[in-house]
Amino acid sequence: MNNTSYIPTFLILTLVLLVCVLANLSLGSVAIPIKDVIASLTGSEVSKSSWEYIIVDYRLPKAITAIIAGSGLAVSGLLMQTLFRNPLAGPFVLGISSGASLGVALYILGGTALGLSTALLSGKWGLIIAASAGSFLVLLMVIGVATRVKDTMALLIIGLMVGSLTSAVVSVLAYFSKAEELQRFVFWSFGSLGDLSWNGVGILALCFSAGLVLSITSIKSLDSFLLGDAYARTLGTRFSRSRLLIIIATSLLAGSITAFAGPIAFIGLAVPHLIRQVIKTTKHIILLPAVIMGGAILMLICDTIAQVPFSEFTLPINAISAMVGAPVVIWLLVRKKKLLF
Repeated sequence: MNNTSYIPTFLILTLVLLVCVLANLSLGSVAIPIKDVIASLTGSEVSKSSWEYIIVDYRLPKAITAIIAGSGLAVSGLLMQTLFRNPLAGPFVLGISSGASLGVALYILGGTALGLSTALLSGKWGLIIAASAGSFLVLLMVIGVATRVKDTMALLIIGLMVGSLTSAVVSVLAYFSKAEELQRFVFWSFGSLGDLSWNGVGILALCFSAGLVLSITSIKSLDSFLLGDAYARTLGTRFSRSRLLIIIATSLLAGSITAFAGPIAFIGLAVPHLIRQVIKTTKHIILLPAVIMGGAILMLICDTIAQVPFSEFTLPINAISAMVGAPVVIWLLVRKKKLLF
């Protein structure tokens, strides 16, 4: 199939994405009519001033965060599944999420367990800086290992070992921490899309853009990696440089999203598989934009469910993403009777 044959599919995905954005902005503890949502976005007069405040200052930054987080994690998953040629690989196989968790654990739980003071960094920015620092340190280690280890599967195993090691340290810190600190860490691990101001969304968008640009420049290399390392080298692919670029892109995307929104599982693993069921191609110039839109759609649906429309409750986004997405993937695989990869 040529590239233009996918245009109807992309038009449908765009329409679904727009519907999901409007539904996400409209539904919540306060139900706002769609016409007032559109009026608020276009600068027209809104029926109630409080509705405009809710949309502009709370729901719109949360919806943009959901789009960035879903798209970024889905792209990270696609990059890792192609690089490792493993359908079970996800954005966090390199230990990036574990590094962020360790940074936050040291920030929240280290005050008691290690006698560290958290007075210098307070509030949510302290959490973001701690998570970013943890992800960055793991990124430096992964890049250092990637320049020495030539075997891609060995790099995958090293990433999993880093994740296990950091999880063990977090468990030790949790064991010696106070109940209030442990509760705060557990709440961070639930993930949250609604805690970012416009400044936070802007910084997250910059990190996302940088990771996305690196991903786009790696499209040709990704196509060649699917043919095998040896064949990729015969096609003229600069293997080590391309692998390093893909790792940095994944780390930028997954690390920044985890730092700002907490660990959000499942999206990165599932969305590439869902998209492959709809768009049967191995060309990453088609898969990449489709995965971006698919990740945004799934995350917006999960966030709309998590905010429990017409009630004051908000459920953990990390749990909802798995509860919504896992049955869909299972149903698709049972229906198709084959994993397309």
